[in-house]
Amino acid sequence: MNANILATAHTTRAIFLDVDGTYADFGVVPEGHVSAVRQARAAGHKVFICTGRPLPMLPDSILGAGFDGVVASAGAYAQVGDEALINSTFSADLTSRALDVLDAHDAVYILEAQDSVRVPAAAEDRLRAHIAAHFASAPADQPTASSSIVGSLTSFTNRSGLSFAKISVFESPVPMADLVNAIGEDIDVVANSIAAEGPHAGELFQRGISKADGVAAVIAHFDIPKSDSIAFGDGQNDLEMLAFAGLGVAIEGSSPELLAIADRTAPRPSELGIATAFSELGLI
Repeated sequence: MNANILATAHTTRAIFLDVDGTYADFGVVPEGHVSAVRQARAAGHKVFICTGRPLPMLPDSILGAGFDGVVASAGAYAQVGDEALINSTFSADLTSRALDVLDAHDAVYILEAQDSVRVPAAAEDRLRAHIAAHFASAPADQPTASSSIVGSLTSFTNRSGLSFAKISVFESPVPMADLVNAIGEDIDVVANSIAAEGPHAGELFQRGISKADGVAAVIAHFDIPKSDSIAFGDGQNDLEMLAFAGLGVAIEGSSPELLAIADRTAPRPSELGIATAFSELGLI
């Protein structure tokens, strides 16, 4: 990584933005961030969303600035235009093992796919209560957008034929580490990027997949050197992305692990951190 990277008129940078806590705050994108993305693209740079969210949780209110592509589901999916560069889903065996364990513990979870976000019918009311509580925790003067999550939900009772890229667990009677151990191989967990709920909540994903995979696929597609990539993030699922990119930017207040590998920091969304960093890096 190169902490002194600066954009120049003849160099196209590939810029990757995490959503929750980085580009948006409680689901709302500041107008200053929208303007910064548009200015960076007008200057010839490529800007991408790189999020743990699946596509159905990325409404126009988040994508409205205009982007050159999307990395979703924490690297399990990457899309440029109409082309899917990566589309990795749970195997049938892993699906069966994961859902058996989650249902045995009466966990509250959602299955995140690129065409739908599904919640077990029996847990839907509890899930909506968790999401409502998270957005209610925002500062009194902070606008929120819970509709990007609850508006994409559909319930299911029949597990057959389900296909998804990631599972977000909002409530478990046992720690997430216990669930991972019970499910067995090929699964891992990070803290929930939308609503942190401590050790009894988190995001289950296919072991070995990270946002760095999406970044690598996208820059290869555009033939942009890794040294000309810049990644912004604030969560545990951003670790690999910031370590991989030519320049890793952590949002102030991120975990010590993320701050330790970042080349520099940027202010929080409420302080227009993306716009500030874009200006300091010569991207706008």
